[in-house]
Amino acid sequence: MAAIDIRAVQKSFGTIAVLHAVDLSIATGEFVVLVGPSGCGKSTLLRMIAGLDEVTSGDILIGGRRVNDLDPKDRNIAMVFQSYALYPHMTVAGNMSYSLRLRKFAKEKIDAAVSSATDLLGLRPLVDRRPKALSGGQRQRVAMGRAIVREPQAFLWDEPLSNLDARLREQMRAEIKKLHQRLGATSIYVTHDQIEAMTLADRIVAMDGGHIQQIGSPLDLYERPANLFVAGFIGSPAMNFFEGRYRRAGDAAFLDLDAGASISVPARPVADGFDLTIGIRPEHVLVGEAARPGAPVCPVELVEPTGVGAILHVRFGEAPLKAFHLGRTALRSGESVAVSLPPEKLLLFDTKTGRRLDD
Repeated sequence: MAAIDIRAVQKSFGTIAVLHAVDLSIATGEFVVLVGPSGCGKSTLLRMIAGLDEVTSGDILIGGRRVNDLDPKDRNIAMVFQSYALYPHMTVAGNMSYSLRLRKFAKEKIDAAVSSATDLLGLRPLVDRRPKALSGGQRQRVAMGRAIVREPQAFLWDEPLSNLDARLREQMRAEIKKLHQRLGATSIYVTHDQIEAMTLADRIVAMDGGHIQQIGSPLDLYERPANLFVAGFIGSPAMNFFEGRYRRAGDAAFLDLDAGASISVPARPVADGFDLTIGIRPEHVLVGEAARPGAPVCPVELVEPTGVGAILHVRFGEAPLKAFHLGRTALRSGESVAVSLPPEKLLLFDTKTGRRLDD
């Protein structure tokens, strides 16, 4: 396995720039997830690492070796695609061994590599089947096995679970995580699904508009998002946001909301009247008996049961607010409930720049 270094990499298609001076270092054995909305540049970056797209400027190093001018076959990396890309006329064993046969490996080594991979992935009973006789999850495991037998320096995963249903995605996430723990392989994984990013990654790279917005552990991005984009993209249900103006009153601080309410916020060294956006995650909103004394009573517009709890959609002043209520609730649409926003759970952002204000 090898470290991967991306140094000031840019990518343009004609006059359109899609990646802007990206810098990223991935340690040997690390599992890094590139996450962001469609068109943010994450798949383009992965394809440049693989050698499928050319680098406009900057350098990509794998194991300390500059690979910009190397063909994909010479980079010693393996890629798992969204579409599985299996040969329909070949068996499971044939698909997994194909790249080794092309490279003229000895039959004994090929058989040993395929045998090890099929055992690791639970494919031993399926080795003689063709792809049409496999489920979606089984096909994805075959694609993973085809990558494993090559013993590459790094694994690249290009949205490998997006074609699976929700139950299979959950199962395959766990299998990929276990596989990484067993192999200790350097891995770069691309997804637009922030749940995949949170559950799989050692570090997440959040991207938007061809720029890296933040790099950190899943909890870093969840609890200390660098800006409004990361705060809004990471987390499900999504974070609540309110805009207003900062106001000091002695030792206390408030945000006078555009939505027509005023709430207590942590003090920050900013001027009165400064435009702020506050964020609070739905699970931190206190409702009903948990709300603090004097909390405003807000109308409930929608209740979404989730099994482990319910997402309450309420009207806070003139603004919509989501609260996650753990456990069962008797609340129904049209009723009212007390709601409070704990100041210690609020995140403050500069409305103009989007940057989070330091604690």
